[in-house]
Amino acid sequence: MKKLVILGAGTGGTIMANKMRKTLDRSEWDITIIDQYKTHYYQPGFLFIPFGMYKKKDVIKPKADFIPMGVNFILSKIDKVDGENNKVILEDGVVINYDFLVVSTGVRIVPEETLGMKGNLWHKNVFDFYTIEGSIALGEFFKTWKGGELVLNIADNPIKCPVAPLEFVMFADAFFVERGLRDKVNITFVTPMSGAFTKPRASKVLGNLLKEKNINVIPDFYMEKVDNKGKKIVSYDEKEVPFDCLVTIPVHMGDPLIGRSNLGDDMDFVLTDKYTLQSTKFDNIFVLGDAANIPTSKAGSVVHFAAEVVYENLMCAIEGRPTTAKFDGHSNCYIETGFGKGALIDFNYDTEPLPGSFPFPGIGPFGLLKETRMNHYGKLLFRWIYWHVLLKGKEMPIPSEMYMAGKKLN
Repeated sequence: MKKLVILGAGTGGTIMANKMRKTLDRSEWDITIIDQYKTHYYQPGFLFIPFGMYKKKDVIKPKADFIPMGVNFILSKIDKVDGENNKVILEDGVVINYDFLVVSTGVRIVPEETLGMKGNLWHKNVFDFYTIEGSIALGEFFKTWKGGELVLNIADNPIKCPVAPLEFVMFADAFFVERGLRDKVNITFVTPMSGAFTKPRASKVLGNLLKEKNINVIPDFYMEKVDNKGKKIVSYDEKEVPFDCLVTIPVHMGDPLIGRSNLGDDMDFVLTDKYTLQSTKFDNIFVLGDAANIPTSKAGSVVHFAAEVVYENLMCAIEGRPTTAKFDGHSNCYIETGFGKGALIDFNYDTEPLPGSFPFPGIGPFGLLKETRMNHYGKLLFRWIYWHVLLKGKEMPIPSEMYMAGKKLN
């Protein structure tokens, strides 16, 4: 019996478990998925919780609900991968052998990497919204907050869903307008980037949106510490930004098991061929999602598009053929802009976000690089698609490779 092992039962791992179980002969292949946590989180929903639009129950389900019949689900912490001998060693010493391995261990926030971030004000005046605990705590804070300096800062890149910080400040603008407090709340967006986003054209459009909403932008801010006593963040070149409420996007790192396995870089992201999505160290190890060190967004859409490439190339490897699929870095992100509207960007390694219509040229119904109500509805609809289509490895109407139809170059 040949063995396929998948590390991580988040978005990527669950998609692959469903796809491979449908494809591989059960009499020949044993499939195992390993994860230390029972609960699956719909992470895009964390954005909505501080503003009272979603509750905890709207973003959680048991992981076991999405693991297909015929796949072994092991709940355990993983110690390390022994790539030389094709073994996964669990925390309790149990050894799982594999012929092929898919690493989809995701990414974690590490607030303790920044001096003072996880200090006395943590989840009191300093919050994250990239965890369920942080988003709930921030929601409770906003219920009674009367205003002041609201600062959102990005500690460093890469981060999960790079548009989420922008969405947050635009949502906050609408939220405090609706509560009649906007004139009492100064909103500041602090980033290590030179603009609102990584891609120049999108950065200009999104930066203009922030300006229209009277949201201050402080670029090129390389965060050194959070001063809890003085209630300010301080950069390495001694710039200071005071806050009454700090919403921070902490440093992100991969799973520590990657470092223990000598599979990754100094941030514990797996060293990955950005086109084939194979480990650069072992051809029988494939990498999916946020765990990879590829130069694209750590976002759910990337996992979806990359899963098609991993699936095809894994099947090539199983059948002893050269890999045929090539990942182009395709990413597609809805951006909530507040007041029932949203924007949409679609890009890859080589092409930055462009204006136009999506997915059908001239028809849409979604508009690229512009605010529309349909884009907002697309964001809301995605939660249903995520639970009922995406995780189950079903076919989606959008191809994994980015196409130019409907996009305007000028």
